[in-house]
Amino acid sequence: MKKILVLEDEANIRSFVVINLRRSGFEPIEAETGAQALEMLKVNPDICLALLDVMLPDIDGFEVCRRIRASGSKMGIIMLTAKSQEIDKVTGLMTGADDYVTKPFSPAELTARVDALIRRLGIDEDEKANTEIVSGPFLLNTRNRTLEKNGQRLKLTQIEYLLMKLFMENPGRAMSREDILSAVWGSEFTGELKTVDVNIRRLRIKIESDPTEPEFLTTVWGYGYKWGY
Repeated sequence: MKKILVLEDEANIRSFVVINLRRSGFEPIEAETGAQALEMLKVNPDICLALLDVMLPDIDGFEVCRRIRASGSKMGIIMLTAKSQEIDKVTGLMTGADDYVTKPFSPAELTARVDALIRRLGIDEDEKANTEIVSGPFLLNTRNRTLEKNGQRLKLTQIEYLLMKLFMENPGRAMSREDILSAVWGSEFTGELKTVDVNIRRLRIKIESDPTEPEFLTTVWGYGYKWGY
């Protein structure tokens, strides 16, 4: 049974989420503060996905997300926010979140987002072959889901890994934002195209010597992106 961290300070909302996750076959791990959530992650290293509320009394959800990613964890992260402002969505994605759900949300929407993220991150899959993709200074290991540049391991989120895999498998091919969104987030994803841009920007910071003048992951203006090496 897959463990999912539920970080939500409002007891009624947390109970609502927990009940529906249990009904869907997951094992919820509850936390009502950011500090408690970080402790639960230490005690339960097999948590595969976290639902993080943004507004908390101590450490906000963005900071919890940052700390999870700083630890090297590749777990799926969905931000729960009562705000609909675009800046909150962008902030969540830039701190390492994979998706966001705006309150109020239905049980069906939440479980659909959780299921979709688990599928696209390959949490259910065991890759059988130790396949390596080499492109210039980059080596992508699709069994270990790791990326190296000039022999140095780069820390990627699962979404960043999936983006790199998509681009490195399609060198020189210009891909539209719609194509990228469908390939990485899944055809059922209902988020905005800006999700692609935010994650590309974050990925460039990690792989490019100068993110403002990308050498490898280039922009096809008015269309999308291309792996140009």
